[in-house]
Amino acid sequence: MAKTYKPGEEAPRSGQYEMVGPRGGRLGTERTVVRGEPLPPTKGPGQSYILTDPTKTK
Repeated sequence: MAKTYKPGEEAPRSGQYEMVGPRGGRLGTERTVVRGEPLPPTKGPGQSYILTDPTKTK
C-alpha cells in the first residue's frame, strides 16, 4: 500500500495527491501540491492523501 499523508502535512514531492478514505479506498479527488507546501484539508474526517503522479524533474 502507498504511504499516506495527512492534511496539513508538508508535501515531500510536487505532484498530484489523491484523497483516500479512512480504510484506504480511493475517492477520485486529486489536488496538485508543490513540494514543501502543506496538503489541503480533506472533505471528511479520517481522510488522507497518497501521491499518485509525481512531477517529473530533469
